[in-house]
Amino acid sequence: MIKKQDRRLRVGVLGCGPIAQFAHLQSCTKAANADLYAICDAAPDLLARMGATYEPQKMYADYDAMLADPELEAVIVATSDAYHVPMSIKALDAGKHVLCEKPIGTSVEEGEALAEAVRRSGKVLQVGHMKRFDPALEAARDFVRDEMGDVLALKAWYCDSTHRYTNTDAVQPLPVTSKLARKPAGNPKAGLRQYFMLAHGSHLVDTARFLCGDIVAVRARLNERFGAYCWFVETEFASGALGHLDLTVAVRMDWHEGFQLYGENGSIIAKTFNPWYFRASEVEIFHEKTATAHKPLGADGHFFRRQLEGLAQTVLEGAPMRGANVEDGIASIRAMVAIARSVETGERVELASVSGAV
Repeated sequence: MIKKQDRRLRVGVLGCGPIAQFAHLQSCTKAANADLYAICDAAPDLLARMGATYEPQKMYADYDAMLADPELEAVIVATSDAYHVPMSIKALDAGKHVLCEKPIGTSVEEGEALAEAVRRSGKVLQVGHMKRFDPALEAARDFVRDEMGDVLALKAWYCDSTHRYTNTDAVQPLPVTSKLARKPAGNPKAGLRQYFMLAHGSHLVDTARFLCGDIVAVRARLNERFGAYCWFVETEFASGALGHLDLTVAVRMDWHEGFQLYGENGSIIAKTFNPWYFRASEVEIFHEKTATAHKPLGADGHFFRRQLEGLAQTVLEGAPMRGANVEDGIASIRAMVAIARSVETGERVELASVSGAV
């Protein structure tokens, strides 16, 4: 068990649905420097079940009431995508720090409105791109930053599997659901192009940016066949590096995620696993100077707990933010919008020129 520190961030979780149950509620109870202070959900039966299981100090059926609690310091927004921006802005305006699930919004304008709220509040907002807290990917990023020299090219892929739910149902507990759960208007899965890009493409884009920096332009193609969607995206980075991103939902094989990265002083090959295995990526870092390779173990693969601890370190200790900030979140949205526009037009699209929704 992780030993709790004396001073801990008092966190409230908004939304007690599957992502909160699988990731955030447990992260609060396990984090060394944070506590599950409060939970909030509009469904009274779900709120009661989660309250009995995790025993927070406070339980709220009303979000405004939770935000009015002076003891609450931070909020995890674990709701549907449509609620991310308005619920995060409410928390910031109430003087609370925020960990918002990815993506932070569905349009560039939403992201910019959130960035303005962050500036206005002076509070910390971290986007839930939890793959940045995969310890093996952190080691890869450190090598790129400190030793690789110029980056030549990145090939990265995120391929969901037709067998994903068989895999995850075997390792996850059954989520507690409620017929009284509050849902956004319409069906978020009605437009599968947008849904898959927001749910999965946001991870692929942010991992590429985490490793190689800002993306300035894309040229994308989409192939839809037999119920599968495959995006191939030519990517230009501000550094001059080139990239090829493959987002496929779903491959007829096991979960397939990873990257190859080629640089001046070495290369990296990585395999990333279904996140619900809580297993760090397998990363092999090759050093050209010594003609040797090393593989970091990354034994602590609880990315969700690690990202909460990172937020708490920033808030409580003033440590530099290790996770994605609001500008990273906006850049991710811009990249996804640019990919959608390039698919529509067949043209190269510069990220600086895009607006609107994914």
